[in-house]
Amino acid sequence: MKQTELFTKTTKENPKDEKSINAQLLMRAGFIDKLGAGIYSYLPLGLMVIENIKNIVREEMNKIGGQEILMPSLHPKENWEITGRWGVEEMYKIKDENLGLGWTHEEIITPLVKKYASTFPKYIYQIQSKFRNEPRAKSGILRGREFLMKDLYSFHKSEEDLNDYYEKVKEAYFKIYERCGIKEKTFLALASGGEFSSSFSHEFQTITDAGEDNIYTCKDCGCSFNEEVFESRCDCGSTQFDKRKSIEVGNIFKLGDKYSKLFKMDNIVMGCYGIGITRVMGAIVEVFNDDKGIIWPKEVSPFYIHLIELDTDASEIYDNLQREGVKVLYDDRQKSAGEKLSDCDLIGIPIRIILSKKTIEKNCVEIKRRGSDKIELIEINKLIEFIKNEL
Repeated sequence: MKQTELFTKTTKENPKDEKSINAQLLMRAGFIDKLGAGIYSYLPLGLMVIENIKNIVREEMNKIGGQEILMPSLHPKENWEITGRWGVEEMYKIKDENLGLGWTHEEIITPLVKKYASTFPKYIYQIQSKFRNEPRAKSGILRGREFLMKDLYSFHKSEEDLNDYYEKVKEAYFKIYERCGIKEKTFLALASGGEFSSSFSHEFQTITDAGEDNIYTCKDCGCSFNEEVFESRCDCGSTQFDKRKSIEVGNIFKLGDKYSKLFKMDNIVMGCYGIGITRVMGAIVEVFNDDKGIIWPKEVSPFYIHLIELDTDASEIYDNLQREGVKVLYDDRQKSAGEKLSDCDLIGIPIRIILSKKTIEKNCVEIKRRGSDKIELIEINKLIEFIKNEL
């Protein structure tokens, strides 16, 4: 992609009405645009990141037997009256038509699986927009009123089978966070069941000072608890805990027969497993940034190479990279070197390549990894081999 053709622009100043790092950097770097509180457009760079995260999630869900579907966002009142949840404050409602906008999908997936499944277990998931009447929409894309989410629902003939699958999902989630670059900072924390389950649940919490949650990790056994559970029910036999701020990037619940019984699915127990796709994107930015901008992990970055030409023409190198299938953003703009380099750091693509008159004299390009101060020169005829080794 040539930067002159890219539908976006960068800005130097932080948006006045955004305090979160994720919103400030994503808006300044041209990944998102704010329409209203908790409502954002995802521009080409932002959508590329979203699609990369979705693909990671999709691949890992498919590996554990998930089958992808797409359910409606508009929900009829009668489905929610069956479970007694039509009155929840989270749901936006179109009262004249007795419809609500989906903030979760238990009321839709359960009768759907009852209608179409003849054998069990079944593992059904979707990646879809959710709508929640969020009174605290002030943390950028970490807490939106409209957001993208993957929700997986599992249906089992026994508690034992549910328990086994629950553990598989845990492993798959940590694989997702590993591929997104945040596994080392992400912990599994015991939580309450909330609106979804009367039993305990688990949250995947990513440690960052920007987090709205707090988790407590036992210094003796390593178990983690969210604040609600820690203050009311925590009992692991220890009194030594580390308290840390965190962002919830996923949650999993054993629903039991709470919903299957209401929809007359006999002897079926359920689990549900959510990942906020846009929230993961925001968490990545909160974890990986510096005073210059974003530092994208390789697998979620919109491009792998940011190619910058200074006082020369780098189109031949761009064409060669394109032919090799390398995802490259080519800064062909008529801008100063300082502006190009600042934008490069702000956008945060993993590897910067500069072609200039000085490097051409040495028949080289300059290579620098985002987040590192190390600069190296690579011969132009060895560049493709270097990039392939990096990939």
